[in-house]
Amino acid sequence: MSSSHAWPRIAAQPAPLDTRIRMETPEGIDLMLRPAGLLSRSLAFGIDLLVRGALLAGLFFLLGALGEFGTGVFVLVLFLINWWYMVLFEVLHQGRTPGKQIMGLRVVHDDGTPVGWSASLLRNLLRFVDMLPFGYSVGAFACLQHPLFKRLGDLAAGTLVIYRDTPTPRPTLPEASPMTSPLVLTLSEQRAVLAFAERQQGLAPARVEELASILVEPLQMPLHTPPQQAVSQLNGIAHSLAGST
Repeated sequence: MSSSHAWPRIAAQPAPLDTRIRMETPEGIDLMLRPAGLLSRSLAFGIDLLVRGALLAGLFFLLGALGEFGTGVFVLVLFLINWWYMVLFEVLHQGRTPGKQIMGLRVVHDDGTPVGWSASLLRNLLRFVDMLPFGYSVGAFACLQHPLFKRLGDLAAGTLVIYRDTPTPRPTLPEASPMTSPLVLTLSEQRAVLAFAERQQGLAPARVEELASILVEPLQMPLHTPPQQAVSQLNGIAHSLAGST
């Protein structure tokens, strides 16, 4: 086939950059996890390093007054803090050390469940490998190469560092006396009434009354209901619906 009749080449489109992963719990609940990248993890580790350093410095001056006995106790405390600081916080504080708490991170198993003793201990024991040859070089390289930003300790322990999403507070409803709807509302109608009430604070009064006049007919309310009265009644129905959930 000549070059004049060759099929046009279509460049392959790169996949969208999205590191979120969806997990399904045994109860059938979908969880959306967002793995944390190298920068946020490094900042969290730096904060934990400062916390441990401040704690050890205070204990050093405190125990130093006890002479050789204090020195022996400090060596023991140094070992415990260096090896168990991360593990204790991760297991007993929902996967969050102070650094991870500040950065909004937490450690979980690959399936999204809370991290356990064995997994946390293994991922932290392998830090000495991730720190080779200096400055977390191996760990940083592995983190940048892995699609979920895992270092070697995470790969061995089956753990994942994710962003800890805070629950979105539910908008407050306008003041109104709860009232029953004149007819049985479908699920979509209930959502429409609740959305109308929850979003009033961000709307102009004229727009609120306009939306209320639109909802009057489906709810079998009198068509000539004054706009302010319609708004009050809809807010009352919304309070009734919110109180029953």
